[in-house]
Amino acid sequence: MCTSNSSPDLTTIARQLESQGPAAILRWAVATYGSSLTVATGFGPEGVVILHLVSQIDSRVKVFYLETDLFFEETHALRDRLQTRLGLTFERVHSGLSLEQQAASYGENLWQNDPDLCCYLRKVIPLRQHLAGKLAWVTGIRRGQTPARANAQVVEWDQTNGLFKINPLVFWSAEQVQEYTRIHNLPSNPLRQRGYPSIGCWPCTRAVQPGENPRIGRWPGFPKTECGLHLSVRSSEQNPKDAQTLVDESEQISRGMK
Repeated sequence: MCTSNSSPDLTTIARQLESQGPAAILRWAVATYGSSLTVATGFGPEGVVILHLVSQIDSRVKVFYLETDLFFEETHALRDRLQTRLGLTFERVHSGLSLEQQAASYGENLWQNDPDLCCYLRKVIPLRQHLAGKLAWVTGIRRGQTPARANAQVVEWDQTNGLFKINPLVFWSAEQVQEYTRIHNLPSNPLRQRGYPSIGCWPCTRAVQPGENPRIGRWPGFPKTECGLHLSVRSSEQNPKDAQTLVDESEQISRGMK
């Protein structure tokens, strides 16, 4: 059982689990962490595969998504289809900061002027708050997605959030994800058929051309490839203000104190 970040068996456990496949990894995670396990999803292809696997293991497993108020309508529609088909309950995690409050305190269309700060306020802070008190979380990241994920392991200690991070598909290729989706006839975001291989918030996502890197459609015009959820503490806190100050400010704004 993996219950400590200092466990000398973490590398061994990760190696053993990787040889067993995603379903076995998820069964291990559910058995090991129980109600202290939570599954994150952004409703991308990898996330849909994990949700399907989880629904076959235990439909009571906690699943959440980060609501930014900037999702495409198609993403919300996919969420509803998946919830109906898989029998899972998706918890909506929100920053508590409305777009109007954000604009009043940080400027209009913050995603155009400082996308790092926008992601930090609407994704990173609420993620950390949601994960507080949990022992482990599951993500759909793969090593081949971005350079920052190239060394990710099946199970690893998440220093930023202070819990274990389980990545059941980390060693899969995009083709394996597509094949699983086809075999099980899983729904996907219709935007993918319109040239959107990686889908985030609508102001920060564009279609890509054939031959382009799938992630190039995210945050066009900025040297940014990650929203910050899977970066280290140092990498994710690239803001002019102290991280705790931002947390405190966003809470005050959402409560109407500022």
